[in-house]
Amino acid sequence: MRIKLLLITANYAPEPVGIGKYNGEMIRWLAEQGYQCTVLTTYPYYPQWRVQEPYRRRRFWYSREQGPSTAAGGRVTVLRCPQYTPVAPSGKRRILQELTFVLAALGRMLWLMPGRKFDVVMTVAPPFHLGLLGVVYRWLRGGHCLHHVQDLQIEAARDLGMIRHAGLLNFLFRLEKYMLRHTHVVSSISEGMLQKIRDKVVHDMVVYFPNWANIRSFYPLDNRAELKKEFGFAEGDKIVLYAGAIGEKQGLEAILHAAHSFREHGGLWFLVCGSGPYRMLLEAQALAMGLSNIVFLETRPPEQFNRFLNMADVHLVIQKMSVSDLVMPSKLTTILAVGGVAVVTANPGTSLYELVHRYGIGLVVPAEDQEALNKGIYQAIYQEQRHIVTKACAYARENLAIDEIMRRYEAAALRVLE
Repeated sequence: MRIKLLLITANYAPEPVGIGKYNGEMIRWLAEQGYQCTVLTTYPYYPQWRVQEPYRRRRFWYSREQGPSTAAGGRVTVLRCPQYTPVAPSGKRRILQELTFVLAALGRMLWLMPGRKFDVVMTVAPPFHLGLLGVVYRWLRGGHCLHHVQDLQIEAARDLGMIRHAGLLNFLFRLEKYMLRHTHVVSSISEGMLQKIRDKVVHDMVVYFPNWANIRSFYPLDNRAELKKEFGFAEGDKIVLYAGAIGEKQGLEAILHAAHSFREHGGLWFLVCGSGPYRMLLEAQALAMGLSNIVFLETRPPEQFNRFLNMADVHLVIQKMSVSDLVMPSKLTTILAVGGVAVVTANPGTSLYELVHRYGIGLVVPAEDQEALNKGIYQAIYQEQRHIVTKACAYARENLAIDEIMRRYEAAALRVLE
């Protein structure tokens, strides 16, 4: 039987990072196994928060993309919907953005109803309420609902102070709990997040589905000195790199304070590479602090990214204490794949801390502790870390390959079809 799967998500390929990247790779893998995949999504906008070319001229209406058949007989059809995309996202604008996509996707899904029935409808959060579309499809046409949680969005919004109204929070939690309890399988990317989800559902189909690393595209290189010259630095420079989305969940002001602490260390550079709503604010703060040892860069093109990551002596994975068990930073998987030395902010008892500490794949320091972060960076730069490099590479090979992760998820989540 060729399984017909509908994925509903706000982020999809060709977005180069984050949820869109993982969704694109997941659907490609499923199509290669013979699945008939339809993706209901919007136009690529992340991490720039601007719809990208060549999609901009079509962004105000619906469009359809049809991919070729795979050797196994699978195929991918992409249905894109319009949405409001704020140039400078705030809490209220993000809510409006998500609402416009959910409504547009609902209309497109209802348009699909008279056609062929999907065996599986999979939704990806955030936004969390996309899961309601899977429940609606189940009501109207049957089939099986899968819901995958990349971020615990409501808890994060509460803990970051983005939503303060107790009545609204209570309503959102009740809505989420209703949706989860009417979904056949719920999955997430860390044990800590899974435990919070188990507290909300009444069935036992809660599945671990971690993010992976593309170990064929990201791997260690030995010529770090040459790579530094390629990207405009001296061979002997030390590079401390943060590469990823620049948002409020991370607490990236800590990088500025670290750069200030190391300002007398000649040849030591802090690089912040990425896009996001808070980048301009960080750049303004760096200018006000008179920091000359920090450089802001745009996201590197895919063909450069492996070399760029290999250039760094130290990689930063920074998050605020309040969300350290509500999200799992996807950037860590790629850092491990290239054998990077990561300094990670996480507190004992969180999934991120347990992962890094148990496997010895990085230096972990308390979240929101500037002195500890500075000490961790100093240790990573000036002490031998070959043991971390070895363990990071081994962990990536053994645990982060997409084939193994997808096979385990397929076996666990698609039991609902038996």
